[in-house]
Amino acid sequence: MANHPELEAEQAYVDHAYDCLEQTKRAVEAMRESVEGGPGGTFQHRYERDVVHDRVEARLQHLELGDLSLVFGRIDLDPAVDDTPEDNDRFYIGRVAVADARRDPVVVDWRAPVAESFYRATGRDPMGLLRRRHFASRGRTVLGIDDELFGSATDALDRGEVQGYGALISALEESRSGRLSDIVATIQVEQDVIIRSELPGVLVVQGGPGTGKTVVALHRAAYLLYSHRFPLEGQGVLVVGPNRVFLSYIEQVLPSLGEAGVQIATLGDLVPHVRIGGHDDEDTARVKGDLRMIDVVRHAVRDRQRPLRRALRIPYGVQWLTLSVDRSAEIVHAARRRFRTHNAGRKLVEQLFWEALAESSRAGDSAEVVKERLRGELAVREAFERMWPVLTPAELLNDLYGSAGLLELAAHRFLEPNEWKLLSRAREPVAAEVVFTHHDVPVLDEALELLGPRPRHRDDDVVRTYGHIVVDEAQDLSPMQLRVLDRRSLNGSMTIVGDIAQSTGAWAHDDWDQVLEHLPSRRPPRRAELTVGYRVPGPIMDLAARVLRVAAPQLQPPTSIRHTGEEPIVTACTSEDLNAAIAAAVRRELDAVGSGNVAVVVPGSLVERADVALTDAGIDHGRATRQGLDRQVTVVPTSLVKGLELDSVIVVEPAAILREEVRGPQSLYVAVTRSTKRLSILHAEPLPDVLR
Repeated sequence: MANHPELEAEQAYVDHAYDCLEQTKRAVEAMRESVEGGPGGTFQHRYERDVVHDRVEARLQHLELGDLSLVFGRIDLDPAVDDTPEDNDRFYIGRVAVADARRDPVVVDWRAPVAESFYRATGRDPMGLLRRRHFASRGRTVLGIDDELFGSATDALDRGEVQGYGALISALEESRSGRLSDIVATIQVEQDVIIRSELPGVLVVQGGPGTGKTVVALHRAAYLLYSHRFPLEGQGVLVVGPNRVFLSYIEQVLPSLGEAGVQIATLGDLVPHVRIGGHDDEDTARVKGDLRMIDVVRHAVRDRQRPLRRALRIPYGVQWLTLSVDRSAEIVHAARRRFRTHNAGRKLVEQLFWEALAESSRAGDSAEVVKERLRGELAVREAFERMWPVLTPAELLNDLYGSAGLLELAAHRFLEPNEWKLLSRAREPVAAEVVFTHHDVPVLDEALELLGPRPRHRDDDVVRTYGHIVVDEAQDLSPMQLRVLDRRSLNGSMTIVGDIAQSTGAWAHDDWDQVLEHLPSRRPPRRAELTVGYRVPGPIMDLAARVLRVAAPQLQPPTSIRHTGEEPIVTACTSEDLNAAIAAAVRRELDAVGSGNVAVVVPGSLVERADVALTDAGIDHGRATRQGLDRQVTVVPTSLVKGLELDSVIVVEPAAILREEVRGPQSLYVAVTRSTKRLSILHAEPLPDVLR
């Protein structure tokens, strides 16, 4: 691949492309300088200057590649089938579009229509290509060239299986950095079909380990923004991941593709003004994810709209103003009838409250006069808090969970006693300081929908919607969590990716129909499947396939293109020697992978022990819950390893994983399919039959 006769010429072209890129950056900078001026000028001038500044910054950010390669391939069109001018029969495909001083294209953006054949052409359907060329590059240096020829003379050389094989294998065998890399240079046909799929409706992508479903989903987000800049740039694109470790792992992919404006979040980030941390046990998580919680929350809100317990009498000069219990009930009923959200009704409650007090005044004072004189009275504030308090989702749930009476009142018609009692927790004095669990998020979101914005906080309490939503690991989401996503979809356009075989949560689903039931249905859903495994070597995939037969017998394992590789290493030890065995396995793997990364994947009960084992052995390491994958060696609990890829994985005590996790076989399947190079299994307990 490195000794190609055109290597020097292609390096010269790449250097020219970089020179054109720098010229483009200077031209963009000149636009900013052309509108520079002092703080004065007309309002119109200042507005135009700010607009230009924003556009310049966005353009420069788009053109900034860092250490990434600008150009990664070339296509030569077949003159026998191509009707373009002769000087346009060759296109270089790259990360961003670059033109020369005459505005002639030097590099074509990978998302442009003309670049489609770079990813889609096969021997059976060359799509008008004579040649496809892949560059193996580091930064701006071309290290090698991989050519694929098309036409009748080369049919025997192209079986249509994998394109750019040399470049693909080279990319797969690079050491992992703790951050997911883009695959823009090596996108395969079945991946490109998904990436360029039409925008409207829900697209479900089923993909086994190593098929690239996460990067395909992220590249799809970048492609849709390029192809549908209007309206998506204004409507927004949201990418939802399962946890914070996963987000830190994928956060560089979209900026590397020139799209930094996509919001990446967990579900907990979508509900404003709440603190989220920790998880509930399986039984509690099942209750909080059940759609019956919709009724529980609705009645919890309604239970906070109450008439006074007794008539209000408040001194007003030489007389008493009164509000009867019946009149307070009429006020509450009127507000319920007129307003869809709770907080919006507070203004009417206050208005009718002051009018009722004014009617009882012998002096004939107006409601406004009464309001000015009494608004600061403690009895008045207490009456409002009783009849119609302004609430945040955190305040509602803090009160609900912290009061057995409120909880039973709201839930007794919808949940069994043993279910609603699982929601109980101590009430905190300050609701804003309560740390809710991840399973509380959809309940909080339901409360946000029913409560609505608080007066004078309308911009902070709104539910933001998006033109397109990408959801990874969607197979684990509960009906209530899926409802959060449905609520944020502006037009029903979503990309849902995951693997049914890796369903491990309390609400793990057995098929995609169970997921689609709770998502937008304005159009019939489309389905796609990634069947080729690129990341996991054949020997590891063979072992994983045995686990898959137990975890999801209805699914076929991906077909690995990497038939060779290291055989998994299975090591037995005693319980007393487990710490020393963990340290020894890590040292062995560090020697084997060089600069690559190593993960020690353990059940939740062994996280502390693995941490201590590596600390006592003097091995520098991190914990995924604290540092993500920033260290070369990381201790990762099984619950957080989904979606990650690492050079070497050491799975500790698979029997404990089977025993402790909600869906043990699925969790074990996830654990043994994270490696791109080497897999080790370490056990003191008897090895599960499925791994023998």
